[in-house]
Amino acid sequence: MELKLFALSGAADLGQAVAAHLGVPLAAHEEREFEDGEHKARPLEDVSDRDVYVLQGLHGDAGGPASERLLRMLFFLATLRDAGAARVTAVLPYLAYARKDRRTKSRDPVTTRYVAQLLEAVGTDRVVAMDVHNLAAFENAFRCPTVHLEARPLFVTRLLGLLGGRLPAVVSPDAGGYKRAERLRESLTDAFGEEPPMVFLEKKRSGGVVSGDAVVGDVAGRPAVIVDDLVSTGGTLVRAARACRERGATAVYACVTHGLFVADADSTLADGSLDRFLVTNSVPQGRNAVPQLGRRLSVVDCAPLVGEALRRLNEGGSVVDLIEQGPAAPRSV
Repeated sequence: MELKLFALSGAADLGQAVAAHLGVPLAAHEEREFEDGEHKARPLEDVSDRDVYVLQGLHGDAGGPASERLLRMLFFLATLRDAGAARVTAVLPYLAYARKDRRTKSRDPVTTRYVAQLLEAVGTDRVVAMDVHNLAAFENAFRCPTVHLEARPLFVTRLLGLLGGRLPAVVSPDAGGYKRAERLRESLTDAFGEEPPMVFLEKKRSGGVVSGDAVVGDVAGRPAVIVDDLVSTGGTLVRAARACRERGATAVYACVTHGLFVADADSTLADGSLDRFLVTNSVPQGRNAVPQLGRRLSVVDCAPLVGEALRRLNEGGSVVDLIEQGPAAPRSV
């Protein structure tokens, strides 16, 4: 079935890179703004009986809030369904509203489930996302098929060059990220032939205030690799990096898939505890995204990973090997 890839305005650059990996042009579409703030989007090509993929960034920035980009995505997916697309796949490298996946206080929303219901309501056949906040919650929220990609193999390739043969400790900044860190440790074990130690920090959050001082595990005398799904203000990451330094880590590297870098992230990350910060372009990262990090910030291109996943889905192939090993030739931007 013919593949058509659209990239909405929230993911234009990534869309071009994914299309280049696939060797196909981006499908043409129109996005129009009305004076009162409303908008419309429509495909400018025939999508009838096609296998259609729509890439959209759900981050919030100066170009609009996450809620606006989600609404645009929903309207466009519904339009494609009305236009006769055989299958419609939402490609959301960064899935917004995923941090509230359960009720921690009375009458809390469960926004992960609400977003899933919205996507399903407009006729979405499948959802592709990368390094969601809580994988179990993501899989349980959707009734349509889901594909979960991991930036882990991309990070491992870069880490092996940075580590120079030194076995690191793998650090989760909180207990909730333990499984994510464990997956990275498994990949590093395969690469080194020896299992790195695992470390995690105590973290409690209430009313936006983070507390907790306990560190479980040993980083002394070795590099520390902190792994997380996203960074917003940078406070959690710097807190973890400082704790590793105080306990004798020889270097501290961070691998974070989604770089939101909001509020006072630039000044927070000016802290010298981090030697290198690896982040993907799932959220657009300009060359000066975080000026205070300077050359310590490296952006790892996730387009080959996303593109290869879409190719395999279109051709009826399996993405299992891709999730474990990554694309054949990951690039950095």
